Amino acid sequence: MLILKPNCECCDVDLKPDSLEARTCSFECTFCKDCAETRFDNICPNCGGELLRRPIRPAKHLIKTPASKDRFVKAHAACADL
Repeated sequence: MLILKPNCECCDVDLKPDSLEARTCSFECTFCKDCAETRFDNICPNCGGELLRRPIRPAKHLIKTPASKDRFVKAHAACADL
């Protein structure tokens, strides 16, 4: 089950569980749409996998299986100007 990370790993913008802006790879590296497209050309800088729109977990299921509250930020060369 996806942990639904709450932020972009590059620019640290908030990404709510229902965000249409969240992008993720098969390892759940998570980025906002802007960083995924403009900084990484939709390729995960961690694993080289494809960054796709993260699926939305229906609100009724967030009660039992909430999104992660742990923030993830990594130092990527493409994020250095932020």
